[in-house]
Amino acid sequence: MTLPPHTPMTSPLPVATAPTDRRPLATAGLLLGVGLGGFVDGILFHQILQIHNMLSARRPKDSVANMEVNMFWDGLFHAFTWLCTAAGVWVLFRAGRRADVPWSGRLLLGATLGGWGLFNLVEGVIDHHLLQVHHVAERYGLSAFDYAFLAFGAVLTAVGWGLGRSASGQR
Repeated sequence: MTLPPHTPMTSPLPVATAPTDRRPLATAGLLLGVGLGGFVDGILFHQILQIHNMLSARRPKDSVANMEVNMFWDGLFHAFTWLCTAAGVWVLFRAGRRADVPWSGRLLLGATLGGWGLFNLVEGVIDHHLLQVHHVAERYGLSAFDYAFLAFGAVLTAVGWGLGRSASGQR
């Protein structure tokens, strides 16, 4: 049997495709986002700008004892962010070794931005608004800075979610 020119040949049997699992890559990105977002917060606001510490609304930096307490809690905060980052790298490494995980830079970036945004939202609501253990700019107390922190977290989460959703099938 001869086929006319330019006629695609089709197989009578359906081609089997392996199921894919995007969750490991998304989980890695979320963990990396939480860890890296926490590092940005801690390094920028706690250390470089020095506008707040973990307990600075309750223990102001007016004595060596209060500074030591804040430094200890800042250290626990950084240990948490380091563990999230390390867990994200571990999950990412494991995901990269799996044949059923479709590799997508867009999904990884989206999940990372989403994780950073979720970090800002959770940390901002709990620490700034509910517990009021510190505020973004401590000298002003609860202020527009705290709401801007939440808004930035919401934007990061929305952009990350959008990127992740647009990554279907993208490598």
